Amino acid sequence: MDIASIGRINELYHKSQSTGLSEEEKEEQARLRQEYIAAIRRSLRANLNHISIQEKDGSVTDLGKTFGGIKEE
Repeated sequence: MDIASIGRINELYHKSQSTGLSEEEKEEQARLRQEYIAAIRRSLRANLNHISIQEKDGSVTDLGKTFGGIKEE
């Protein structure tokens, strides 16, 4: 998701508050919001898959491999 798309989401929101949106603009707004949500979910999943925890015994558990479905290389 690029800055221009986020800017367009904001423009459509402000226009919806002031004058209202046409059907095409409503569809564009819904599509852009879905793309934005998908990008946030991908980012969050990638961050969570790179978390490792050091256990009390000194071993390291890679949570991405344990719970995230990442295959060991």
